[in-house]
Amino acid sequence: VAVSTRIAPIKDAEGNIVGAIELFTDNKATVEAQRRMQDLEKMALLDPLTQLGNRRHLEMHVQSSLAEMRRYGWQFGILFMDVDGFKKINDVHGHDIGDRTLKMVAATMSNSLRSSDFLGRWGGDEFLAVLLNVRNDQLLAIGNKLRALVEHSNMPVGSTLKSVTVSVGATEADEDDTMDTLLKRADNLM
Repeated sequence: VAVSTRIAPIKDAEGNIVGAIELFTDNKATVEAQRRMQDLEKMALLDPLTQLGNRRHLEMHVQSSLAEMRRYGWQFGILFMDVDGFKKINDVHGHDIGDRTLKMVAATMSNSLRSSDFLGRWGGDEFLAVLLNVRNDQLLAIGNKLRALVEHSNMPVGSTLKSVTVSVGATEADEDDTMDTLLKRADNLM
């Protein structure tokens, strides 16, 4: 049981401590409020389907990376990825298979990136990865690796195995980039 404890000294007439009073109170409400705040923060920053960062979280991460690049010279790049033919998957197989597809793609990519990289769901069938400390050739290699891994991943749908492909746009951030110019360039390269 979570409790809050307060201790106060008991003093005699000369000011000497002769004892203490301890007051224990139930702290369950405070602990529950803190847990609820953590849950709300998680809801505000995570995509509920894939459990990746959501668009708001990605925007914060890109802005932070741009600020660090300008201040410390820490280079980074982004990969903008889109599931090819996703609308057809939903139309032919239904939204439950579409959701499973997004989860499979998210898991494949997230398990293939470095722990310092950040992957999130931009929206719909689009994903964005922010990769720290990379040069353009490394960024392209990582993008190609993710593309190939997704292409070779599959999931059972009825009696068959289904796979998908992704298109990837890769670009390094420049000092004069804004989030909009960086994302637009990556989207165009995709």
